Formats: sequence, structure tokens, C-alpha cells
Amino acid sequence: MAGQSAVVERQTVLVTGGAGYVGSHVVATLRGAGWPVVVLDDLSAGRRSALPPDVPLVVGDVGDGALLAQLLRDHPIAAVLHLAGSVQVTESMRRPLAYYRNNTQASLTLIEACVAAGARCLVFSSTAAVYGNPPQVPVDEEAPTRPLSPYGQSKLMTEQILRDAAAAHPLRHAILRYFNVAGADPGGRIGPAAPGATHLLKVACEAALGQRAAVPLYGDDYPTRDGTCVRDFIHVSDLAAAHLSALEHLLAGGPSCTLNCGYGRGFTVREVLDMVGKVAGRPLAVERAPRRPGDPAEVIAAVGRIRDLLRWQPRYDDLEQIVRDALRFERGRAAQPHT
Repeated sequence: MAGQSAVVERQTVLVTGGAGYVGSHVVATLRGAGWPVVVLDDLSAGRRSALPPDVPLVVGDVGDGALLAQLLRDHPIAAVLHLAGSVQVTESMRRPLAYYRNNTQASLTLIEACVAAGARCLVFSSTAAVYGNPPQVPVDEEAPTRPLSPYGQSKLMTEQILRDAAAAHPLRHAILRYFNVAGADPGGRIGPAAPGATHLLKVACEAALGQRAAVPLYGDDYPTRDGTCVRDFIHVSDLAAAHLSALEHLLAGGPSCTLNCGYGRGFTVREVLDMVGKVAGRPLAVERAPRRPGDPAEVIAAVGRIRDLLRWQPRYDDLEQIVRDALRFERGRAAQPHT
């Protein structure tokens, strides 16, 4: 919930990566709350069809400084929600330089453009991957940051750039550290649609619908209750609501902040697969596979800060609901394979 919404004037918000999985849900949430939105997306993972028809879309790279300067001149942008970037841990191990370029370098260009244009607030999409293997769980925002992958490191470097920029310029910021984003819009309108997506729940739903032969199980010998990794899964619509709350907090004069975005409890990979099988009405075939480099054993969010500061209350904190929403979206996509 957005605690500051009654006192904040609705001004134009730029959403980078707004045509992607999380971004499209953020745009829908902003529009539902009455915010004018402009989207910047290169459409490498996003889709124009995921956006309302009347939302302006600028197709381009967030690392293009000249494009950003023009965009910020053309629109009276009061705040930026920065969600554009590369997000696959395993890919980042193979292509580290691409991740530093696409995540860190491009974000630096965006922050410079925001400072030059006088944008007042920036909400940054970060990740729980900055914690690496935390020494204890739940992990709070003051825990040591020891990323295990270039993906996590690229996000952590951007966090520091943003903090340093904000210390020198009037740019308040909220850093949102996502835990495991899952599910889809409960109305079935939007969801994870990028080709080659690697989200566990999306892969499991595709297997449940016969689009994959099996779900790879990357390691079953972790020191957890059933040997598989434990993750804190957050419904994408609750995450989108957290972005709205953070935006309104900053524009109402609230202080800069770093916040975990999760539910404060974890499920193992096997538990998630079992739930997909239960909801789908058929067990899933599973293929054992080696551990993936960069995967921590257990990551669960401490969530007191986001609930206290933003008065954020999740609406979809239920694994079965998350799975039902994800399956509904995938069934809809299967019925329209060319969308």
C-alpha cells in the first residue's frame, strides 16, 4: 500500500525497462494510481503489448546519454524508476563484461542524466544477490554484501554509485533489493513473457503445460531441509506496489532508503515444484543437474524496514496463489502462441 498517496501530486514518472516482466506490472500499478508514465525500453526482453496503448514508449538503450537527455527535456520527469538491466545469474558468470556494461555503466549514464536534468527522485531495482551466501537468515539490509556473481556485483556497484551521487546532488533514492519475483497479474493480462526466461516458476509452469519435458533441479545436496535451495518468493504485483510506495515516499520528502522486497519466509525448490504439480493436477518431471555457479543455499528477507517505513502490506503472500496466477498467465499464452 502507498502510505503517502494522499499528499503527493501526480507527476510524470519515467520507467526504464517498463515493457519487461516486473516493469509492465509497475507501469500498470502506477497507472492504476493515477500517475502519468513514460517508458524507456529497448524491447530486448520487453513487449509493447505489455503496456497500455496510451503509455508513451521510447524504444532505446538506457545507456544512450544523448537519448536520455532528449527524453528528459521532452517530458517533465519528476522521478525515475530504473528497472532496465540484465538479470540472469548464470549468464553473468559467462558474460561478466556485458553485465557490467548493461547494468553498471548504463546506470551511471542514467544517474548522470537525472542529475543534469534535475530529476528529484530515483527508485532503483536491485537484488538480494548482493548478499551472496548470508551468514544468517532472514537477512536484513545491514548484512554484509558479498555477491557470488557478476550480476550481483554489478547491482551492488550501482547502489554505491547512486548513494555517492545522492550525497553530492539533490537526488533522493530508494534501492529495492528484490528477492525471488514470481507469479503474474491476477487478472492474467501480463506476466513473464520474454523468450528463454529462467525463473523457476515460469519453467515449472511450462513443464506443467507440456511445453517442457522436465524441470532441471540444479543441486539437491544443499544444507537445507530437503537439499534444494530455499528462496523467498514475492508476487510480482506486491513488488509493483512496493515501487509505488517507494516513489510516493520519496516525492513526499521521505529520506533515501535501502529496502528488502520479500515476504520473510522461504520455500525450497522442491516445495515450489510440488505446489505447481498440485495446482496443475499433475506431478512434474524433474531432471537432476549440477549446482549452478553463483547460487546461494538459502536467502530469506528480513522485511521489517519496508513494512515500517513505507507501510507496505502485501496482498498476495500465498504460494498457492502465486502459482495459480502464474499458471493462468501461461495457459493464456499457450492459447495465443504468437503474442
